Amino acid sequence: MSSSPNFAQCHVLVPCAGTGSRAGTAQPKQYQDVAGQPMVMHTLQALARVAQLASGWVILSPGDEFSWPQATWPAHFRREACGGATRAESVFNGLSAMLHSGVAANDWVLVQDAARCLITPEAVSALIKACQDDPVGGLLALPLPDTLKSHTLESHNARVASTVPREDKWLAQTPQMFRLGALHAALADAAATAFAGITDESSAMERLGLSPRLVTGSAQNLKVTYPADFAFAEAVLKGRT
Repeated sequence: MSSSPNFAQCHVLVPCAGTGSRAGTAQPKQYQDVAGQPMVMHTLQALARVAQLASGWVILSPGDEFSWPQATWPAHFRREACGGATRAESVFNGLSAMLHSGVAANDWVLVQDAARCLITPEAVSALIKACQDDPVGGLLALPLPDTLKSHTLESHNARVASTVPREDKWLAQTPQMFRLGALHAALADAAATAFAGITDESSAMERLGLSPRLVTGSAQNLKVTYPADFAFAEAVLKGRT
């Protein structure tokens, strides 16, 4: 799978080892049915339609017992049961597996949340086009549209502490696209502090003083997190079909 220094391939890595405790589901939220199939399959099927992606890597927890639907499994995707206790650790372990299998350190890797099942192939292609010649890489993100508040807690009631200027604020999304070797090294450096403060791949790169490119995404590309998000995702997916 190695590539020459003059031709870097693109791959996608999907961390899929989380439990999704905030979703209120009986099973990990990525396996909850949405619009007729497990949510993660919508994510993978959208990624499989991106022509620029040479391979896909789905990172599972070692004890994952989900019965994957083979009829709709993308042929150039593979599953690796090397997930960790946190998302950052799962991504780091997945990148290590990619390097060990022979994927070139110079290749690009796009990390996509399993629970962002409304991602479109067009959005992924736009990210690749914007970042393929960038010295750092970048991520899909959305300029903050709403007034932002910080808060304080008084007797278990949230109260406004201040209004935060929103002019330079963005909501980070995925995919996030970086060179495989560079992202692996950034996460290896963060592993020394148990990935403290690493909430996404961009934050690992920022920790080294790098400034990833922001590529405008879509408000529909939300991460399904809370019970109400499932109904929204189902409505959008049914509307597309």
